Amino acid sequence: MKPVPWFVACAIAGCAAVGGALPAAAQTPPPTLPATPADNRRVTLADAVETAWQRAVQAREAQAQGRRAQAEQTAASSLWAAPPSLELNHRNDRWQTNAGRRENEVGVALPLWQPGQRDARSAAAGAELRLADTQTRAARLRVAGQVREAAWRWSAAQAEADAAAAQVQYLQRLANDVQRRVHSGDLARADALAARAELLDAQSLLGEVRQRLLAAQAQWRNLTGLEAMPEVATPSTLFAGLDAETSEEHPELQLAAQAMERARKRVEVVNTSRRDAPELLLRYREESPGTGQAAQRSVGIGVRIPFGTDGRNAPLQAAALGDLDVAETTELRLRERQEADLGLARSAVRNAARQLEDARDRASLLRERTQLIDKSFQAGETPLPELLRAANAAAQADAALARQQAALGLAQALLQQTLGLLP
Repeated sequence: MKPVPWFVACAIAGCAAVGGALPAAAQTPPPTLPATPADNRRVTLADAVETAWQRAVQAREAQAQGRRAQAEQTAASSLWAAPPSLELNHRNDRWQTNAGRRENEVGVALPLWQPGQRDARSAAAGAELRLADTQTRAARLRVAGQVREAAWRWSAAQAEADAAAAQVQYLQRLANDVQRRVHSGDLARADALAARAELLDAQSLLGEVRQRLLAAQAQWRNLTGLEAMPEVATPSTLFAGLDAETSEEHPELQLAAQAMERARKRVEVVNTSRRDAPELLLRYREESPGTGQAAQRSVGIGVRIPFGTDGRNAPLQAAALGDLDVAETTELRLRERQEADLGLARSAVRNAARQLEDARDRASLLRERTQLIDKSFQAGETPLPELLRAANAAAQADAALARQQAALGLAQALLQQTLGLLP
C-alpha cells in the first residue's frame, strides 16, 4: 500500500478554498462531494455586493428616502409657503323676499413665506437629500458585510467538505487493503471490522459537513442570487490593514453626523415658523341690488395672519429639540462604539493569525506522525487501531486548519468592514 496521500490533500483543502493551489499529487476532486453548478465559475466580492445590493430591501428604502428628500426640496423651492386655495361664494334672496338680490364672489388665498422660513426649509431639504445619499452608502456597506460573511462561510464549509471527503477516500483505501490482508491471513478479521467502522463514521461526518455546505450555498444564493462561488483572497498572517485608522469618510459616521445636521436644520425651520403661513387674499365680487338694477362690481385685497401660540409652537419645538438631542447622543455613542469595534477587530485578526500558525504546525506534525505509523503498519510493526487513531487525529487537525484559514479571512474582512471599506 502507498504512503498516506490523503493528509496532504486535507492540509491543502483549506488553501484551495481560499485560493491556494493544490499540488499535483492532491488535485483529484473527491467524487462524493455534492455537485455544485459553480464549480468552474467564480465571482468577485465586488460583483457579488453589487448584485446583492440590487436585490436588497435596503436599496428600495434608500431610493424611497431619496425621492422623499427630492420632493421636500421641490416644495421648499415653491413660490408659496403652501398650496393656494380658491374661494367661491354665492348669495341671493330667492327664499326670502325674492327681490332679485344676488351676490357672487371669487377669491384666491395665497400662503406667504415668513421671514427666513423659505431659506430654512430649503436648507433642511438639502440636509435631508444629503442624508438620503449617506444612508444609501451606509446601507450598501451593511450589505457588503453580509456578503463577506456569507462568502467566507461558504469557503470554510467547502474546505471542511474537501477535508472530510479526502478522509473518506483514504479510509476506503485502507479498509480495502486491510480486507485483502485479512483474506491472505496477514491480519485478523477484527482489524477489518475496525477499519470498516472507521470508514462508516467518516462517511457520516462527511454527510454532516455536506449539509452545512449546502446551507452555506443556499444562504449565498438567497443573498446574492448567484450560483457562482465567491472568489476570496488567500488570507495572510501579515495583514497590512492592522494599523489603519477609522476615517471621517466612514459611511456610518457620516450618517450619524448628517442626521445631526438634519436635526439642527429642522430646529431652525421650527424657529422661523412660529405661526401658520399668513395668506394674501384676492377677491372679486359682483352684486345685484335687485331685479332690473345694474350690477355692481368690486375688487378686494386682504391679509389673514394666524396667531402663534404656545399651544401650537411648544410641542413642535420640543419635538425638534428632542430629535436634535437624540441625534447628538447617537453620534457620540457611535464614535465610541466604532473605536471599540476597531480594537476588537484588530485583536481578532492577530489572534486568528496566531491560531492559524499553530494549526498549520500541528497539522504538519500529525501528518508526518501518521505517515510514519502507516509505514510501520505496512511493515507489520504497528497494530491497526494505532494507525486509525493517528489518522483520525491528523484528519481533525487538517479540518481545523481549513476552518482556521477561513476564520482568519473572515476576521480580516470584518476589520475592513469596521474601517468602512467596500470589497
